[in-house]
Amino acid sequence: MNRLHNDDLKSSLRDMGDTVTQIIHFVGGEKRTFYGIKTDTIRQGQFTKLYQKDGTMIMINDKNVLCIEIFKED
Repeated sequence: MNRLHNDDLKSSLRDMGDTVTQIIHFVGGEKRTFYGIKTDTIRQGQFTKLYQKDGTMIMINDKNVLCIEIFKED
């Protein structure tokens, strides 16, 4: 079976809507902005996996993240 559809952690981001924009602040001062993150597909593990509307998967190593800003998309 496809893990993407099996391990739904009921992320609190789902309350913000179907898609969000995230600005991720990394150790060392780097910031990255990701648009169109599908809130129902966020999966956590050694790397957090985020999927965008266009199908792109983003893998984030949590130990390098200081904070995440999240904005609801229309």
